[in-house]
Amino acid sequence: MSRQQRAEIDAMVRRPRPEGPRSVEELRAGFRAMMGEMIVPAGIRTRTATLGGRPAVLVEPAGTPKAGTILYFHGGSYVVGSPETAMSLTGNLVTRTGFRAFSVDYRLAPEHPFPAAIEDGLSAYRALLDSGEDPSAIAFAGDSAGGGLTAATCLAARGAALPMPAAIVAFSPGLDMARTGGSMDNKAGIDPFFTREGLEHTGAMYLAGQDPHQPMLSPATHADLTGFPPMLLQAGTNEILLDDSTRMATRAREAGVDVVLDITADVPHVFQAFAGVLDEADEALERAALFLSQRIRTKGTAHTPAS
Repeated sequence: MSRQQRAEIDAMVRRPRPEGPRSVEELRAGFRAMMGEMIVPAGIRTRTATLGGRPAVLVEPAGTPKAGTILYFHGGSYVVGSPETAMSLTGNLVTRTGFRAFSVDYRLAPEHPFPAAIEDGLSAYRALLDSGEDPSAIAFAGDSAGGGLTAATCLAARGAALPMPAAIVAFSPGLDMARTGGSMDNKAGIDPFFTREGLEHTGAMYLAGQDPHQPMLSPATHADLTGFPPMLLQAGTNEILLDDSTRMATRAREAGVDVVLDITADVPHVFQAFAGVLDEADEALERAALFLSQRIRTKGTAHTPAS
């Protein structure tokens, strides 16, 4: 690990920002600008697609993809972000596994509050199944809010009597909209990205008055995870959402679910996005790729590359 790299990342993330609540347009523009600085790996091809009635981006390796699909959900507090802002993460998973990925452009709050994003995630998964994809060849992956969406979509799929996907990979997932984790307070100031006030500001847009103490919104504390697929939860010690992952791992273990809790020291929220700049990011992505490669089981041939 590189202390200098981590210090440089921390300083970059802590650059001065406008004070006080920002408009939705300002939040979205700022997030696009920040994520536009992340390194997208070479060796991928992308094209727009439609999945479950929503726009999506199909990301494939330069060569013939292996049979198997990653259904990716981008981060952004359910308010900001897009498949493009998550391309450093999606692209790295694709290049490191050889699988294709669909990154879903799910609806955002406040225009489309809870449960719109979950409905879109479920529709995307159902579309893959309806296309003939075997659930054992599909994995869910996501970062931050998208990490939470991996779990919520599994809950929705189970409720719809659909089979579970092969695996879940979640980078710094948000799994408790009630914000009850101890790390919300003991990591305050250490986290260079988030404050409780900031998360409550965007969270209110997504909740739209709904009680956060329900399984779809706070699976780390309220969901029955029985029958869930194996999951990998990756987080850093410098984030106020750390306890979302630690409590989800405990809940999964108690439900008999295979779970890997992968915590990296002194790195921020979704540190994996800094691949190519931070050694720990590349190492974490390698572990995530190995996890996916071990769990996605395919019966057919490789996918034909997109034209």
